[in-house]
Amino acid sequence: MKQISIFFLIIIFSISNTFADNNLNFENWKKQFKIKVLKKNISEKTFNLTIPNVKFLPKVIEYDRFQPEFYEDTKTYISKRSSDNKVKKGLKFYNQESDLINSVEKKYNIEKELLLALMGIETNYGTYVGKMDILSSLATLSFDQRRSEFFTNELLILLKLIDTNQIDYKTLYGSWAGAFGFFQFMPSTIKNHAIDFDKNDYIDLKNTHDAYASAANYLNNMGWNKKSSCFYKINLSDNIPEKYLNFSAKKLMHKKKLKYFKKFIKNKEILKSLDENSKVAIITPDKEIVENPNKLNPAYIVFDNYEIILKWNRSLRFALAVCTLKDKIKNEL
Repeated sequence: MKQISIFFLIIIFSISNTFADNNLNFENWKKQFKIKVLKKNISEKTFNLTIPNVKFLPKVIEYDRFQPEFYEDTKTYISKRSSDNKVKKGLKFYNQESDLINSVEKKYNIEKELLLALMGIETNYGTYVGKMDILSSLATLSFDQRRSEFFTNELLILLKLIDTNQIDYKTLYGSWAGAFGFFQFMPSTIKNHAIDFDKNDYIDLKNTHDAYASAANYLNNMGWNKKSSCFYKINLSDNIPEKYLNFSAKKLMHKKKLKYFKKFIKNKEILKSLDENSKVAIITPDKEIVENPNKLNPAYIVFDNYEIILKWNRSLRFALAVCTLKDKIKNEL
C-alpha cells in the first residue's frame, strides 16, 4: 500500500509540474505574441484588453486530441446527428422563423433544409453555442505546436475584428476550437462571409437574422448548387482498385466521371437519373477509424456539393450527416 501511495504521489507531482511549466511557458508565449499582434497593425489597446487575460486551457488540448470524427464509426456518427428528434426540432424552429428562413433562401439561393441541417448539427438550433472562452481557446491552440500556424492566424484575425469594432470581445464564448455563433464560424469565416443582415451596424452571429444570412452567403460563395446531388450510399464490387477509395477528408483523390465508376457499383440503378459525365469520388470513411473495418463498406459516391460541406468542416462523417439531415427535413417540409 505504501508503494502504491508513493507511486500516486509521483504521478500527481509530475502532473503539477507539467501544468506549472505550461503556464509559465504560456505567459512567455503571450509576450512574444504581442510582437506579432503589433506587426499586424492591431492596436496595443486591443492587445491589452484581450491577451493578458487569456488562460492556458488544458481541456482544449484534450478535446483537440479526442474528437468524435476520430473514433465514431460512420453509422453511429450519422444516426446521432440526424435523429428523428433532430428533425422535429428543425421543423419547430422553421415554423418559428419561416419568414426569415424563406427570405434568406430566396436571396442567396440556398435551400432552407440545408441551413436547418447545418444549424441543427452545429448548435442544436442555437441551444448550444458553446461556453468556452474563445480567446483563451485560440491562444491555447496557438501556443500548442500541433496546429499552431492555423490557430495563430485565426487569433490574429479575431483580434483585428475586435480592433475594428466588428466584434465585441466580451461576447466571445463558443466552441473549444474557437468557433462562434449559431453556425459556429471561425474568425476567418466571419471576416470573409459574415453579413449584417438586419442593418444595425453590428454582426451578431448569435442573432438569427445575421447568422442565417451569413451561413447562406458562405455556402453561396463556396459554390453550393441546388440542382446538384450530395452523396449516394453504394455497394461496391470486390474488384474496385483500392486507389479509388478515399478515407481522408483533406482532399478527395482519383475523381472520375460517374459512368466510369458504374462498373464497380452493384446497386447502380439508384444512379440512373444522374448525369453520367458528373465528376465524382468514392469515400469509405470507416477505414483507419474502426478496428478491423470492412474495406468496402460503408461506401458512398460523392458529388461537388459534398465537397462544399467539406470546406465548411473537414470531416467525411460531418458532411454525410449534414446531407442526411437535410434530406430528412426536406421530406417533412
